[in-house]
Amino acid sequence: MKALTQRTSDGGDTASSPHQDPAPAGDTATTDNADAGTGVTIYEVAARADVSIATVSRVLRGSSSVAPTTRRRVLDAVDDLRYTPSRLGRSLAERRHAAHGIVFPDLSGPYFAEVVLGYEEVAAELGRSVLILATHERPAARDMVLDLASRVDGMVVLGRTVDDDAVRHIAATGRRLVLLARPAVAGIDSITADNDGGARALVEHLVSHGHRRFTFLGDEASSPDTHARWVALREKLREVGVRPPSRPVRCPLDEEAGYEAAGGVLDRRGRTLPDVLVCANDEIALGALLAAEERGLAVPDDIAVTGWDDIMAARHARPALTTVRQPMRELGERAARLLHARVEGTAAAPFHDVLPTQLVVRTSCGSHAGTDTPGSAPRSAPGSTRSTQGTAPLHVGRTG
Repeated sequence: MKALTQRTSDGGDTASSPHQDPAPAGDTATTDNADAGTGVTIYEVAARADVSIATVSRVLRGSSSVAPTTRRRVLDAVDDLRYTPSRLGRSLAERRHAAHGIVFPDLSGPYFAEVVLGYEEVAAELGRSVLILATHERPAARDMVLDLASRVDGMVVLGRTVDDDAVRHIAATGRRLVLLARPAVAGIDSITADNDGGARALVEHLVSHGHRRFTFLGDEASSPDTHARWVALREKLREVGVRPPSRPVRCPLDEEAGYEAAGGVLDRRGRTLPDVLVCANDEIALGALLAAEERGLAVPDDIAVTGWDDIMAARHARPALTTVRQPMRELGERAARLLHARVEGTAAAPFHDVLPTQLVVRTSCGSHAGTDTPGSAPRSAPGSTRSTQGTAPLHVGRTG
């Protein structure tokens, strides 16, 4: 499948053997499961000890389900043959794939790159191969995801790549799942960032600057994260007595789309400009900054602009971009560890984790009174799951 990319974090293969105890159908057959140093295979150990390769695997994993006399025979065979078990050999014996999958709606842009980096760093540490699938809103996305699920021991599903029914279908097969950056599904692990707390902190700061006319750029129908930010923004504006925008200006999460969407707002004749463009991510915001500059509008004097994510370009933009920082790489890291725990059977009840976000105030939303002292730590947005309630936002450079 062209959309399926295998990224092997540790040089291992996803394979099965044509001999005894075959792995599930659909894998590539191979006999290359020998120890790299001696050439001895798990099959030779099993033959020497007169047991199955599954029993050898259980002994090497320290399972208590093997009789002491059998365990001794297996360990003696391992010593005699100088066998060192390979990850592939263990996976063959255990009828497993030795690979995890992760599904993205797209792979372009810094957000997805950071999540992948975090995931693959942990996968390498844990000795797992990673199969990556980007669905790109294809009509056959569901079939593509179900096919991937048949090739891996467990899978992470990010965003709205498939619907909840497909997620439940995969879970019903016994395949381990972790949902990332999407609403929870009953009985399935999930990890998200605190969109609600971050959006509320951002609105509170912008209102404190006197901003009252808000426009939101982003498509809440295509991204669970964007939807959560849009909902929280509207709720917080109502709470502080400011009329929220009736609908978002829908656009994809990229710089070109932000440029076009912001240009459409700024070119409306006979209408008062908004005080602030609240963008669903930093890439949209960078496009909005360019659109404002080309129309001779000064940011933040004529209009304020904010983003979300805190990608590297946000701090180097001019003016520097006020944004909400989310732990992109940590999202991938957490997902990899949680999925590994599920596959290995070391996790207990379904786990739902919400990682804190941080309001990062720079110059794109207005002049500010204070600055951070050198070395001061970032603060979590008020209301964020692991934050200290009521803490101030992070101010960077000549900001407040």
